[in-house]
Amino acid sequence: MLRYCRQTHPENTLVQWTLAVFLLLTAQMMQAQYISSVTVPDKSRPPVIDEKDLSVRYANGISPSTLRDHLKILASDSLEGRETGKKGLELAGDYISKNIRNLGLLPGGVDGSYYQPIAFTYSKWSSNNLFINQNRYRLLWDFISLPENNASIDSFSLSEVVFLGYGVDDPKYSDYNKADVRGKVILINNGEPFDNKGRSVITGNETPSAWSTDINKKLIAAKKRGVKLVLVIEEDIKKKLEDNRRKLLGGNLELGDKTIAVFDWANHIFISSTIARDIIGKNEKKVIKARQKMSKGKPMSVILPAMANINQSKEMKVIDGKNVIGYIKGKSKPEEYVIVSAHYDHLGRRGDEIFNGADDNGSGTSTLLELAQSCQQAVLEGNEPERSIVFMWFCGEEKGLLGSSYYSENPVFPMSNTVVDINVDMVGRIDDKYKDDPDYIYVIGSDRLSSDLHKISEETNQKYTQLKLDYQYNSEKDPNNFYYRSDHYNFAKKGIPVIFYFNGTHEDYHRTTDDVEKINFEKMAKVGKLIFHTLWELANRPDRIVVDGVVK
Repeated sequence: MLRYCRQTHPENTLVQWTLAVFLLLTAQMMQAQYISSVTVPDKSRPPVIDEKDLSVRYANGISPSTLRDHLKILASDSLEGRETGKKGLELAGDYISKNIRNLGLLPGGVDGSYYQPIAFTYSKWSSNNLFINQNRYRLLWDFISLPENNASIDSFSLSEVVFLGYGVDDPKYSDYNKADVRGKVILINNGEPFDNKGRSVITGNETPSAWSTDINKKLIAAKKRGVKLVLVIEEDIKKKLEDNRRKLLGGNLELGDKTIAVFDWANHIFISSTIARDIIGKNEKKVIKARQKMSKGKPMSVILPAMANINQSKEMKVIDGKNVIGYIKGKSKPEEYVIVSAHYDHLGRRGDEIFNGADDNGSGTSTLLELAQSCQQAVLEGNEPERSIVFMWFCGEEKGLLGSSYYSENPVFPMSNTVVDINVDMVGRIDDKYKDDPDYIYVIGSDRLSSDLHKISEETNQKYTQLKLDYQYNSEKDPNNFYYRSDHYNFAKKGIPVIFYFNGTHEDYHRTTDDVEKINFEKMAKVGKLIFHTLWELANRPDRIVVDGVVK
């Protein structure tokens, strides 16, 4: 059409091209925002309930009572909160594997087992003390230092700290110029020097350099210069403490054996302004003067007399975890895989308090067991799915999506042949928004990589289950960032379409009160049936869904 307009109406060429560009950009903006509305089913069209429809027949095998039976075991005190690397998670993995073995699912793990073993490195501070001028400051109250990013340091004392501005070491500006820092402790600010017109001394304009956005750049420079320890003044120490509190209290897990890792960066502690003032003491005017010179591109260090005693000693060990995998082989397209996933770990216990995680994610774990049972019933009756269906229970999700991250880099089934990941995480409760209307589920990610997937999800729900599909958390502007916070994301990063089912948060989220007694099993079964209908369609439709979205 544009070619025709250009040939017959040359005076409109600019207008037509401008309109075309505007429409294209508008379409891209609309696509970038993703759906965030609520789909309300048309109840004037009755759902299909005839069991001659195989999807109805096998979805009806998902029962509230069986879901309850599974969850009463998985979220019991005897499993001690299913923390990755602990006995409770091992017991949960054994329970899952025995169930899918009894169902007849094929083992999808390593060496003919249902397990994909994973090595994790556990690290936690055994001691981390900071005394300044005989004042004791406390980890997680006054300062923060992450064990996975620091080596152990024997206790040492000193009588001075070097204020080194911003800790920048750039050809255009270096705080290390003429400064003696080898073997010493330095005190630095975040950011970089800017002049009185708001221009970076390094970039020459208002745009900050990488020295402001990447703290590791400063820590690597400090290590190369022989610095013993970096004290970083953190303006919002409360937020940094809160963001890392649970990890520091429970210990940190990383993939692989990191016990012999050598850090490229210097040891470092993020400190409050209170600690910084204690160190600076009566030398505040000298520090202010130094910073004024820095804003003119002239680095200046300040020796701060301060009595300090510091030690950083950590515990490290390699622990074992495992993903649990079972599958059903497809009839005509066995080399194409529909993955259904849930994480089966939770937060464990803290002293006498147990985080049972009935909703998070005992609900998803139990739902997968019922989905596997329904799919296997189809196999037993000679109605195998056309594509292979793989059920995966991931460990380490609560530690940073670690189990699914490991799988995505070490897949048992080729990622290129993986059609979709259907992820189930928290589907047993009702949030405040729907407290009077439990027939809903939040759907996240369905339209981000495949318009086919989104269309199938919508049509399947209308045809069979007629739940409200709420896309609130699918918005690109979702402040919770739920799209990035469960295991499906490690598939989405690889360009594999994903759909994530989620009931929203509630007052018991990540608390010891997330117990079986608060689960709505009727609602949970309805969501399970929706998921079954969707996966059954994806496993049996003639064509593989098209990937027409962009990985962001």
